[in-house]
Amino acid sequence: MKTVLGLTPCLIQRYQFSKIFLSSGDDKTASGSRRKSPNSSTGSGGGGGLPKGLKLSFFCLIISVCLLLVVFGLYIDTTSPFLVQLASKLGYSKNQYAVIIDAGSTGSRVLAYKFDRSFIDNKLVLSDELFKERKPGLSSFADAPEKGAHSIKLLLDEAKAFIPKDKWASTPLVLKATAGLRLLPHSKAENLLNAVRDLFTKSEFSVDLDAVEIMDGTDEGIFSWFTVNFLLGRLSKSNQAAALDLGGGSTQVTFSPTDPEQVPVYEKYMHEVNTLNQKTNVFTHSYLGLGLMAARHAVFTKGSHSEATNLESICVNPIISNRTWLYSNVEYKISGKDHAKSTQENPIVDFEACLDLVKSKVMPLVKPKPFTLKQHTIAAFSYYFERATESGLIDPFEGGEITVEAYRKKAQSVCAIPNDEQPFMCFDLTYISVLLHEGFGLGEGKKIKLYKKIDGHEISWALGCAYNILMSDDKFNS
Repeated sequence: MKTVLGLTPCLIQRYQFSKIFLSSGDDKTASGSRRKSPNSSTGSGGGGGLPKGLKLSFFCLIISVCLLLVVFGLYIDTTSPFLVQLASKLGYSKNQYAVIIDAGSTGSRVLAYKFDRSFIDNKLVLSDELFKERKPGLSSFADAPEKGAHSIKLLLDEAKAFIPKDKWASTPLVLKATAGLRLLPHSKAENLLNAVRDLFTKSEFSVDLDAVEIMDGTDEGIFSWFTVNFLLGRLSKSNQAAALDLGGGSTQVTFSPTDPEQVPVYEKYMHEVNTLNQKTNVFTHSYLGLGLMAARHAVFTKGSHSEATNLESICVNPIISNRTWLYSNVEYKISGKDHAKSTQENPIVDFEACLDLVKSKVMPLVKPKPFTLKQHTIAAFSYYFERATESGLIDPFEGGEITVEAYRKKAQSVCAIPNDEQPFMCFDLTYISVLLHEGFGLGEGKKIKLYKKIDGHEISWALGCAYNILMSDDKFNS
């Protein structure tokens, strides 16, 4: 098993979540009491107009009561909303910020977080956040790194508008690129990263030497798992949710095995993560090439020579002709393939043929197979959520819970209907159903909880990364 003490991709030298505000109540109560809502106001000092002497006296009274409770063996939650707001009113907490840029394969996103740090116990409470996205992804500018850096500058400007200028110098700024840059030739990826590094040196934020880099898939998985369980209020429990993240170039599976005897089975992929002053064994793996767009490319190019850009696919309806699709800086023209089951009056995809082709591309890449994933509550996001909403499986605002079988049935339904507006939906849903069922070994009746946000906060590895930086780096945790 790997003890996680070397976190190079996210500035800090260990995963350290032990001083984060965690609740031991049920999911709903925990998420409500763990942090302020995005719309709540927070003070950074000022005392709400109370006289200085009164503030000091009242603070001393609170401390005295807390000490008495501790002496008599009672526990007090110093991060309850009441005490957090009271500390803020009296000037006993301060605002801290972090800016994380997620340079994904299909788009770049800036997530700027605002926290309250208590002077009493040094814990962080998430109080507000900014989320903005720009497309295409940074890897799309492989031949024009300056334009790629400009796309990041536009996101950085959004963060500057969100964070007070007097806080910039004490705000960490990092950019982590994921599968999109991992799949580029090394020289092109480095040219892009160097252009962003030049931009960051002029940003006026706090920038370390390794602030801009390609993120390791292990960190991506663990930070996503942390974010999901923190926002659900499950980090302090024994039954944390498994996190499934489907990106464009890769997909991550992360969970904490419930049976200690399972740990040796996954030994190569196990990591110790410190949460709530205790060590949690976590399995995580990033399956490169099993992101949705990478899988599309593998299936669409089946049987074609490597330089071909005009492609026909059995997984695309025959009514689709020369539809433009951009992948890895190459423009493809995708058309559906005629077959015996399709007629001019009723053009359909041969679902069984498409299903078999997808299986042949997925199964060899699912190593290791997370065969105990089925034992966990599963939280899925990114393309899992997006394709479910776009196909009408769940409400786009409320999210929802569906079964693995629902993806398969919806795929069959979509593949049987000519749809010029969603030309690749048949493939996308088929792929997701194969990945979950045949790939990850989930039964047809297994329920999947789909999220884009929890309590108004985006599901992203960036939140876990931000916490790790602010809690583990002495520069910000003094």
